[in-house]
Amino acid sequence: MKSGLNKVTAALLAAGLAFSVQAADITIAYDADPVSMDPHEQLSGATMEMSHLLFDPLVRWTKDFQFEPRLAEKWERIDENTMRFHLRQGVKFHSGNELTADDVVWTFKRLKESPDFKAIFEPFSAATKVDDHTVDLVTKGPFPLVLNTLTYLFPMDSKFYSGSTDDGKNKGEVVKHGSSFASTHTSGTGPFKLKFRQQGVKVEYERNADYWDTKSPGNVQNMTLVPIKEDATRVAALLAGDVDFIKPVSPNDHARVESANGVKLVTEAGTRIITFQLNQDRFEPFKDVRVRQAVNYAINQDGIVKRIMRGFGTTAGQQPPAGYVGHNPELTPRFDLDKAKQLMAEAGYKDGFKISMIAPNNRYVNDYRIAEAVKAMLARINIDVDLKTMPVAQYWPEFDKCAADMLMIGWHSDTEDTANFSEFLTMTRNEETGRGQYNCGHYANPELDALIESANLETDGDKREVMLQRAEKILYDDAAFVPLHWQNLAWGARNNVEAELVVNAMDFPYLGDLVVK
Repeated sequence: MKSGLNKVTAALLAAGLAFSVQAADITIAYDADPVSMDPHEQLSGATMEMSHLLFDPLVRWTKDFQFEPRLAEKWERIDENTMRFHLRQGVKFHSGNELTADDVVWTFKRLKESPDFKAIFEPFSAATKVDDHTVDLVTKGPFPLVLNTLTYLFPMDSKFYSGSTDDGKNKGEVVKHGSSFASTHTSGTGPFKLKFRQQGVKVEYERNADYWDTKSPGNVQNMTLVPIKEDATRVAALLAGDVDFIKPVSPNDHARVESANGVKLVTEAGTRIITFQLNQDRFEPFKDVRVRQAVNYAINQDGIVKRIMRGFGTTAGQQPPAGYVGHNPELTPRFDLDKAKQLMAEAGYKDGFKISMIAPNNRYVNDYRIAEAVKAMLARINIDVDLKTMPVAQYWPEFDKCAADMLMIGWHSDTEDTANFSEFLTMTRNEETGRGQYNCGHYANPELDALIESANLETDGDKREVMLQRAEKILYDDAAFVPLHWQNLAWGARNNVEAELVVNAMDFPYLGDLVVK
């Protein structure tokens, strides 16, 4: 790690003012880098973390899941469908353009068109400019999750992203898994500017000297993110001093980090569920509820958590973890090998069948090991699995094509709310609304869809919880997917990196506030 002085520090020292922490340079090793610099191209943890570096949301979550004002410094409800947001004045984008209500309205419209994000913003009908620093967000009806949703609105520089490139392409176009102006050019309001990026090699950020949040304690001047796919190699880099901060630390390596000198293990309870989807559109037997139930009964979630995760996870029988409105305590894992064999026989598949399966090998903790374990478990009911694992940069394009019979996906609720799981993973696929965008099981149930839509308009908390619990029971009885566990989180850091203050259960640390002593 190197130390140096940024412009702000130098100015303070020149003025004779005390400054307790020098600026620092830091290298961070992750399992995978973001697939794009476009904040609206891929709804993923890596994209969200990048967004908090280069951009800023209107509102963000604190560590204890309270709402913290960011680019919106205050807000009030105008009527049951309208909330008014007052923007901070004097905030500048990296281009030098000033943030105004026009940028919020432009970004809102882009989110409504993004294949990955439009489902989140589907309950909203309009973003209306009141004046240069005031915006009204209007919902289609009473909506209890306005602030939750606006943690995903990172205003983009509308002047920078408007117009055409030299080859005539729209600068604001959202392109999935392809080259676009927004995927390679950035202008946000965030604590860092993009300095250099080579996909799969490294991303370099430098401190934004004009950052609006002068109260941020962050003192990192230059930050380099390098992808290191292998868990053990990532830990070795930390222990050797080649990197300063790593994510994640595999449960197999916890003791190794905890026992080493000069480094520490930082952990958080997580809410990301790891699942497998059963592709009914591609594989006919998965249309039979008995077959889907058999797959669920054949998988030993407790064994996966104990042996592969080393206890660093919580077995799951549904989408939302305990503590979420809608969590149903009656829905528990149902491992029963005899029951699984019975159901396969009843469905006419006593001798089993062959299926394809895909999983990433550098996205979730122990992802490929989990996939290998599930493959072995399914063999016990005569399901022969052709498993392919791949880096996440190759995985997402394959997943988006639903290119296998079983597909792994993890999901952290984008709004810290139960309905969001279904909105993306289990509601009927709908390109127009974005519902079911990540539902490669092609599960479709009008009753479930109606329940989620109704719950999203219900402002009575008790009634809403009953509706969401009922939705989870429907998914459980239908064996719509295979829940495995909620993944806990672990980072490794050198002792002078105050990681504890910036990591969170959402799994995208606020690195702009990171302090290195």
